[in-house]
Amino acid sequence: MNEKALEKILNIFSKEILPLTEQGVARGSKIFGAAIIKKDDLSLVVADTNNEIENPLWHGEMHTLKKFYELDANTRPNEKDCIFLSSHEPCSMCLSGITFSGFDNFYYVFPYTETNDQFKIPHDLNILKEVFKINDGEYNKENSYWKSHNINLLIENLPTSKKEDILKQLDEIKKKYQALSNQYQENKHENSIPLN
Repeated sequence: MNEKALEKILNIFSKEILPLTEQGVARGSKIFGAAIIKKDDLSLVVADTNNEIENPLWHGEMHTLKKFYELDANTRPNEKDCIFLSSHEPCSMCLSGITFSGFDNFYYVFPYTETNDQFKIPHDLNILKEVFKINDGEYNKENSYWKSHNINLLIENLPTSKKEDILKQLDEIKKKYQALSNQYQENKHENSIPLN
């Protein structure tokens, strides 16, 4: 993926996903958001955020899938023609949701280790370990269903001359997520999400 495509993807995070996530965190939900964009022109199809306050299954990815399937089936793009964006590496439920929906890819900013260490949300790694006996979140990231992409690694693989602006853009996104995480952690005792 070239730098122009990565810039567009980061713009989707900044302009579409993060504003929704700010609203979700203000209501008491976690910081996870997602979007579905078209492969051909990287235009937005739908974006949403975690809505666990309404339903504990409405993780960012699952709520985005819900919104995607609420679109008119006659105009909704085919899953194989789309890119699935996720702020954080999807949990086992969201991995399954993406798989059962027929998407052949997903891209994320924060890997499991950062979700656990930086954002103090250990459930993804814990569930993989306790239920599936997978240590350190090392599932098969390229398989017959989909291929996953860590956006940080895609940026690192760009030529040095192309990286500086994109890294600044990514850093701004990460700072916003950290601030939202701090807000969520400070207030999570006030909500009724089963796995805070």
